[in-house]
This record gives sequence, structure tokens and C-alpha cells, in this order.
Amino acid sequence: MRIKSILVSQPAPSESSPYLDIAKKEKIKIDFRPFIHVEGVDNKELRTQKIDLTQYTGIIFTSKNAIDHYFRLAEELRFAVPDTMRYICQSEAVANYLQKHIVYRKRKISFGEKNFSDLLPLFKKFPSEKYLLPSSDVLSPDIPKTLDAANIDWTRAIMYRTVCSDLTDINIKDYEMLVFFSPQGIKSLQQNFPDFRQDDTKIAVFGNTTLNAAEEAGLRVDVMAPTKETPSMTMALEKYIKSLHK
Repeated sequence: MRIKSILVSQPAPSESSPYLDIAKKEKIKIDFRPFIHVEGVDNKELRTQKIDLTQYTGIIFTSKNAIDHYFRLAEELRFAVPDTMRYICQSEAVANYLQKHIVYRKRKISFGEKNFSDLLPLFKKFPSEKYLLPSSDVLSPDIPKTLDAANIDWTRAIMYRTVCSDLTDINIKDYEMLVFFSPQGIKSLQQNFPDFRQDDTKIAVFGNTTLNAAEEAGLRVDVMAPTKETPSMTMALEKYIKSLHK
């Protein structure tokens, strides 16, 4: 079966995206549409979680969304984040994003390699802080597991939620392949298209949690990334499409 059109469940990329190279090379139409989006909680809801921002001496940031919503709520609550605050960030990219909100060079900022478990040595290095973890309503089980293993004082604050976007204007059967990056994307497919039957539609997924969610939803997964051979979704798609178009 030749693939003529693909729907990627993400926002449209920049002009230099590898997706656009695939579309051109393989003469395929690739559309982009976020299946999920983020909505911030308000300060009243934060208070119901019994979170007082003044009580914490360290913040653990796992994403850019977490940074934006922490500083948004701090502003709404008129909390001036002190210069003495310690920041532990999951990756260098997340740490660099802090510059949007603070004067980077004056602060106590540390970051890990990539995975949350890579932060364990940092928690052991700075064990006496009282840490706040701003998060979504969806949290990877690895995060509390690592924090508890570090034996530190930490509290989770749900500052934003991941919700399904309205996709009812899409004819999902116009696409021979759907590409997913999170379990919430799979949930959005089910919510927006309760009568969806996979039949010949190919499904591509990124990451094991997305794979598990797809299989639990009764979907057949045709393309999986990352793998040793194809560490990115675009590499996995290109390999699969070439095998079909031979």
C-alpha cells in the first residue's frame, strides 16, 4: 500500500524540518495538527492543593511548560522569586529556557543529561533544599520514584493540564498514516473519533508509553521510534515509507 498522506499529531514545524524533506522526496502530503494542548490552572486551584510558593527553596523543572506556568502563577500570586532559589532542570535545554524569566548567570542552576533519573547525583549534592515540582496532571512514574530514592523533601504542584484538542473538523480517514508522540495523543484520537477503525491506516508511535497506550486502545502499531537503527521519528518514517514504495 502506497502512503499518500500522513497526519502528525504535533504543531507544524519550521521550514527546515526533516518532515518536509520526506514529503518532497517521497511526494507525500504531510499535515500537522496538535492532538493535545496545555491549559494552566489558576491560583485558586493551586491553593486547594495547599501549595504556598514562599515555602520552597528549590524548584525542579522537567519542561518549558513547567517553567512558564510556575512563573505565571508566581506573578499572579505576587510572589517575587528570590535570587537564592535553587533550580534543578532535567536537561540543558530546559535550563537555558529559564533565561526567559530570570537573569541566568546570577542564579543557582544545575541540569542533568536527559532522563529524570540522571538528576539523582544533583539531589544528593543539594539534599537540604525544600523542593517544589511544578507539573502537569500527567506525571511519569519515574519522577516520584527518583525523587523518593534521593531521600529529599519534595512536593508536587499541578500547575497545568494536558487536554484533548477539538479535531472534529478533520476527516481522519483522509490519512493513510497517523503519527503519535504521547499516550494523551492516543486518548485524543479516541475522544474525537469514537467510531475510528484502524483497518489499513498505519500507526506510528514514539516512545514505549505511547506504544503501550496504542496497544491498550486496540491499535496495531506499524512504525516504532526510537530504535538503534532509527533514533528519530523522521528516520523511522523514511525507512518505512521507502520499504512500502519499492
